[in-house]
Order: sequence, then C-alpha cells, then structure tokens
Amino acid sequence: MIAPADRIIGALREFFEDERESVVVYADPDGETVLHKGAATIRANGWVELPSGRLLSPSSVHHIDTYDG
Repeated sequence: MIAPADRIIGALREFFEDERESVVVYADPDGETVLHKGAATIRANGWVELPSGRLLSPSSVHHIDTYDG
C-alpha cells in the first residue's frame, strides 16, 4: 500500500521548514531595508511565509536574522 503524497509531504515538512517566533527579514546587505519583523516560517523552497499568509519571494530577501525567545 502506498501512502498518499499529501501525508508524506506533511510529515516531511517539519524537517524542511523552520518556524520562528522572532526574525528580521532584510532586503539588502546593509540591513537598511527591513521587510518584516516578528514571527515567520521559512519554507524549504526559500519562500518566507508571514503570519498573515503573505509570502516573501526568495529573490526579494537578502538575509534573515533569527532571535531566540
């Protein structure tokens, strides 16, 4: 018996996606342009999902700083 693909993807998602409570997403190397501050999910494909459901493209994100707590 073969498991449905959505169950497999759901099970693997926790290994390839990173949910963070506190991040700062920057659009430039100097850190002058902040795209988002707060919680976010970094998807395996490079997209950043915000709590509102909006997505930030990997091409618009230069780097992400993560913070504990």
